[in-house]
Amino acid sequence: MSEVLILVDAVDGKVAKSTGELATFAKAIGKVSAVVFDASLVSQLSAYTIDNVIICNGIDVTKFSPAPVAQALAQLVASKSATAVLITSSSRGKEIAGRLAVATNSGIITDASTIDADLVTTQLVFGGSTTVHAAVTHGTTIATLRSNSIEPTAGSGTPTTEEFTPTISDAAKLGQVISTEPVVKGGRPELTEASIVVSGGRGTNGDFKPVEAFADVLGAAVGASRAATDAGWYPHTHQVGQTGKTVSPQLYVACGISGAIQHRAGMQTSKMIVAINKDSEAPIFELADYGVIGDLFNVLPQATTAIAAKKA
Repeated sequence: MSEVLILVDAVDGKVAKSTGELATFAKAIGKVSAVVFDASLVSQLSAYTIDNVIICNGIDVTKFSPAPVAQALAQLVASKSATAVLITSSSRGKEIAGRLAVATNSGIITDASTIDADLVTTQLVFGGSTTVHAAVTHGTTIATLRSNSIEPTAGSGTPTTEEFTPTISDAAKLGQVISTEPVVKGGRPELTEASIVVSGGRGTNGDFKPVEAFADVLGAAVGASRAATDAGWYPHTHQVGQTGKTVSPQLYVACGISGAIQHRAGMQTSKMIVAINKDSEAPIFELADYGVIGDLFNVLPQATTAIAAKKA
């Protein structure tokens, strides 16, 4: 049976939901081996469809750039004759995948929304205007997959475990983390993990209160367009788009966002898109499943009140 390696992501000591999504994709390909660099995460992995857990010892990856992770994965690819390596499509994940592809002389596909049993991926390219089906033709398939692209399948048993001590070169340790600053978090979900995202754009005129109130009543994360973050109206960490974060929630609500290609590239794979804009000619309506032509400052408070009343 083909063996597929997935790289386990964690947030605040908890296995990220994206790990379960990778495991679900990997299970359709072959045996799923989850690679962890923190043994404390192992007990959480039984919740997903994982057959085996590989615990990498001897290196604290939080102290270095992604180079040691890529080097360890390259050694595992060789020892396991892995058919594929699946990694979450974050900025860190894509750097690890790129380094791994070079180290193993393999092809790489990034930002895929699906991968099937034949290792054929689906991607949206050119700002989301074109759908591409691709496959790696040389070496091991290295692929990064967007979060929220599939619903994780629940595990049915406790995976086996094994330990592995990679040989990390001095060169891989040259990039060191000197200091870190934790992200200031509120009570809302993480943007890339959220099943619902409400984003504001230029139409907010810098006032995100209606957007935040609507997001809170839905239990959603808050995003922003590049125009809004560049204007200093919302933190750049919340930017959705080609130069920001990529999201694929079950529901995406675009409030006062025109729908430029830059923004569409970061949210076009959302399962359902609702657009609120007073400009009936805004490009976002071409993409939306449902559209509301109106001022967000009138629409959002009414929607917030109605949803809150229904929940009560």
